[in-house]
Amino acid sequence: MSKIIIRGARILGGEPQDVLIDGETIAEVGTGLDAADATVIEAEGQILLPGLVDLHTHLREPGREDSETVLTGTRAAAVGGFTAVHAMANTFPVADTAGVVEQVWRLGKESGYCDVQPVGAVTVGLEGKQLAELGAMHDSAAGVKVFSDDGKCVDDAVIMRRALEYVKAFDGVVAQHAQEPRLTEGAQMNEGIVSAELGLGGWPAVAEESIIARDVLLAAHVGSRVHICHLSTAGSVEIVRWAKSKGWNVTAEVTPHHLLLTDELVRTYNPVYKVNPPLRTEADVLALREALADGTIDCVATDHAPHPHEDKDCEWAAAAMGMVGLETALSVVQQTMVDTGLLDWPGVADRMSFRPAAIGRLEGHGRPVSAGEPANLTLVDPAYRGAVDPAGFASRSRNTPYQGRELPGRVTHTFLRGRATVVDGKLA
Repeated sequence: MSKIIIRGARILGGEPQDVLIDGETIAEVGTGLDAADATVIEAEGQILLPGLVDLHTHLREPGREDSETVLTGTRAAAVGGFTAVHAMANTFPVADTAGVVEQVWRLGKESGYCDVQPVGAVTVGLEGKQLAELGAMHDSAAGVKVFSDDGKCVDDAVIMRRALEYVKAFDGVVAQHAQEPRLTEGAQMNEGIVSAELGLGGWPAVAEESIIARDVLLAAHVGSRVHICHLSTAGSVEIVRWAKSKGWNVTAEVTPHHLLLTDELVRTYNPVYKVNPPLRTEADVLALREALADGTIDCVATDHAPHPHEDKDCEWAAAAMGMVGLETALSVVQQTMVDTGLLDWPGVADRMSFRPAAIGRLEGHGRPVSAGEPANLTLVDPAYRGAVDPAGFASRSRNTPYQGRELPGRVTHTFLRGRATVVDGKLA
């Protein structure tokens, strides 16, 4: 592979430096670097981050290739600055066996745009009745470490306890979609003033918070790791903060859309704003931002949930839940966290690369930008401002809540082990 010099980039927002990439590795970091036959990328004013890592991506393949494929999803990830994604298990068939997770893993290898780490289902068929083949998925070529029934909650306390006990043997983690099903039957949006005024079925905060409270207690009881998916309420923040104060092995993620959007948008009845968990109140949004800033929430995860247009271009009640998010995630984090002064760029690297890689036990990602490290890198122009145009997305689906909204920042280059997957904002 050829040599590349990234010249004058601000590593994690620091002073301008040059980075020499030789093959798959960062060879040198300094000033005035030079190398024969090297391709030079002028990066003055741009921020250089470690490649972003997403703990929560829906790639839909196998089974829903009309929404997304591993290839189109990883292309979208690369455009968004991601060098690794964790592919959720709610595919058709469900990723509840070694065979299915290996299929997804191999499709990721073939795509070449980012690393794909499959997430294994906790229960057979996501039905919540019988543990899936957790050990076999871990021992497979995919080396699964994260298990989740995301899209559904593991609501049976005994099953959840057994899963936590089982994954402890190989340092795995159970990632819980916290939603008490009996409290959300027929729910369409956040339960509150807006749902009452619109006459839509409400989704109470306690449906999320009660499951989180139970699961942090279970994790402490068995001495295992639990990760809370797409945390969305101020009450959930307080429970996780309390659990961490006890020294329990609890981590949590927040999505970009829960950092920016509120349930007031549902007044438009535009199904693009229908998501699980639902958009919450302004008070919840502010609590989530503060919790991400102080580290109570460990990381940002996109919950990239692509749907074909017919599943969204319909009446609210019939619409599917979910939003695409890989290509806009970093911009939303810049707007809500960096431009507001809540996080600096080292903080962004921590919440979008270092910590998610550590939670997923993902080797080769979430590493420092220094000599000898894998050249998984993301170059960002923070001064860029532009309106979101889903027509230009690399994702197969277009269900973004940001269409026409001006967002800051743009990924100009993404490198996967020294190979450019994105150049000047375009797929390589």
